[in-house]
This record gives sequence, C-alpha cells and structure tokens, in this order.
Amino acid sequence: MENSEIILLNINGEDKPGLTAALTEILAKHGAFILDIGQSDIHRNLSLGILFKSMHNNSGVIMKDLLFKAYEMDVNVRFTPITEERYSNWVTMQGKNRYIITLLGRILTAKQIAAVSNIIAEQHLNIDNIVRLTGRIPLDEKQRAAKSCVELSVRGTPIDRQQMQESFLELSSDLNFDISFQQESMFRRMRRLICFDMDSTLIQTEVIDELAVRAGVGDKVKAITESAMQGEIDFEESFRQRVKLLKGLDVSTMREIADKLPITEGLDRLMKVLQKVGFKTAILSGGFTYFGNHLKEKYGFDYMYANELEIKEGKLTGNYVGDVVDGKRKAELLRLIAQVEKIDLRQTVAVGDGANDLPMLGIAGLGIAFHAKPKVKQTADHSLSSVGIDGILYFLGHKDSMLDNELLNS
Repeated sequence: MENSEIILLNINGEDKPGLTAALTEILAKHGAFILDIGQSDIHRNLSLGILFKSMHNNSGVIMKDLLFKAYEMDVNVRFTPITEERYSNWVTMQGKNRYIITLLGRILTAKQIAAVSNIIAEQHLNIDNIVRLTGRIPLDEKQRAAKSCVELSVRGTPIDRQQMQESFLELSSDLNFDISFQQESMFRRMRRLICFDMDSTLIQTEVIDELAVRAGVGDKVKAITESAMQGEIDFEESFRQRVKLLKGLDVSTMREIADKLPITEGLDRLMKVLQKVGFKTAILSGGFTYFGNHLKEKYGFDYMYANELEIKEGKLTGNYVGDVVDGKRKAELLRLIAQVEKIDLRQTVAVGDGANDLPMLGIAGLGIAFHAKPKVKQTADHSLSSVGIDGILYFLGHKDSMLDNELLNS
C-alpha cells in the first residue's frame, strides 16, 4: 500500500467540530493533492470520503498520521489504494449523463425507495447521492409533516428511457407517491418563469361549473367541461357551448364566487417562495379574466391571461370577447412571456391539469401535470398528485430547512 500514490480515505463516526479540518491539515502538511471529497451526516453520524494523491511518494507516512488523528478523535478510518487505471475510468464517468430523480409523497417508506432503486439498477444507472429535501421526521406520527421528499442524483445512460418513465408512472400510481425524472443541467437549477392553469390547479374547482349551477344548467355544463378536460371534444367549441348556457346570469354572482374560491393546498407557501427567489409568475387560463384578476391581485402574479365574458346591463350575454385562450394559445403565451422576460424556454415551468394544458406542458423546461386527468398524467413528463401545489418546490430542488428559514426571516 505504501507504493500506491492514490488513496481513498473513508472516515466514519460521531460528527464533531474540527474533524474535517484536522484531517485535511495533515494532508496539507504532507503536500497531498485532494482529487475528490464528499461528506454526509445522518443523525450526527459522519461519513467522510477523501480521494487524495501523495505528491512525494510518502503515502505511508500520511496514513500513519491520519490513523493517529482518527484514534485521537475516536472515529473509524479505512484506506483503499486506487490504481491509475481505475481512477482514469472514474474520471471518464464524469462525462456521462446525470439525472435527478425526486420521490415525493405524504409519506415515503422503504418499499417505495426500494422499488425506485430497483428500476434505476435495471436501467444500469448508478446512484451518486441521496438527499432528504423535507424536514426531519419525528417519531410521533401526529407531529409528522404532511409530506416527505427524497432526491436521488444518478449517473449514466438509461437502457430504455421511455420504459423507465412508464415504470415510474405505474409505480407512482400503485404506491401512491410522485416521481420526477429530470436531466441535470444548469437550466434545472436556474428556472425563472412559472405558468399556471387556474381552474382545478390554483383553485379546487372549475369556475364555469360554479356559474352554471347558479344559472340552473349545472349538469349540462359540467358534462361538457369534463369531456373537454379529457380531450374528447375541441376546447374552443366546448367553451362556446358552455358560455352560451350562462346567458342572463347576474354579474353579482361572479363576485360571490370569487370571494369564496377554494384555494389549492400549498399555494400561499408556493407563491411566497417563488417571489422570494425571483420567479416571474403567470396565470394562463381557459377560464375567465374576472377570477384570474382576483387571484392576480391576491397573490401578486406578474401576468394573467384568460377569457373575457361579455356583459351588458349587469348580466352575461352568453358571448365572450376576443380570442379563446385554448391549449395552443397557452403555449404561445408561455413563449411570448419568456421572450419578453428574456428567459430561455428551458428555464420555464408550466403547471396544469387538463388536456388543454398539454401544449404548454410540452414546451416548458419542466411541465407538471397537477392532480391531472388520467390522459394528461400519462402524456406529461412529470406529474404531482400526492401532495399540495407547493410540492413543485421539491421538483425545483428546494429544501425545507432553507425555505422555512428564509420565509421566517422575510
């Protein structure tokens, strides 16, 4: 071992202040060159790895000093010699594709993590790192947070990426949790624009259905809405049919509904964080401007595009003004806003639940089907169904520990 110039040092034991400093000072004293270093801490138990090269053929002396220091600080130490060929192969691996796999649910168990890990192994991918994004878990179930999230960093090229995505989708449905599979890149870490559908996304209702109930045509409009969201009929035609059925409804009804909109779980927290970190936010809705403006004012959205109902003498005429904001228009608006804000499309996020959201989900850097219809969930690359809308923050890589501190200090 003394003739080996490249050594992998592994330290395990109770974490304590000054441990990393003490070990790296020994390496510095002997002129060793650190090739790689990594550290993790689970329940105050440290796991530290340092890959170093002895520059003066003095690896034996270095290891002796490290052993003495490890004994003094009551930690375990292990040395592994690394051949130059093995090191060169490892360096070559750095150029391989890297992906981020996010597991998110109300609760994550060993069963879910094991199932995902097996799929990763079957695709010949290697897990580099695992990080918990949600807060620490108390033993008392009554005190546990409403969500749990783990992020896996993996490396390699999937044998069949489509099959992998399908396996993840099936697994998430069977075990009731969400999985996001994203290619790691600078764009994933630099998202700057997020566009939301409104009805059944930002709010837990379809406003047009609410209006229809008060107009006495609830069942008729709801059936048309459901058919449109499933992608069974053209959105613009369905919209025209539904608006026509609202003829004669008093405008005061819209005020009543707006004041009682059922806000989606997690929206307050999501918007505070997005605004804190500098996101531009937009509502791109096939619903109505009246309700979109209500949410824009309440939460501070930067942009809002929706459909405007025609009103005469305080009543709906059964017609609308301007072009319909359908799926194609939503995608156009996302592109337009990105251009205006000088944002690369790969830095954008789109969130929606219906078939008319698929065009914008498809062109966004990260398209998320939120509590979506089955067809939409199967078509979109990413879906979020097990938690509230603030679950998006974990797909963006945010950690609870950082988010909560920032919000408390804001």
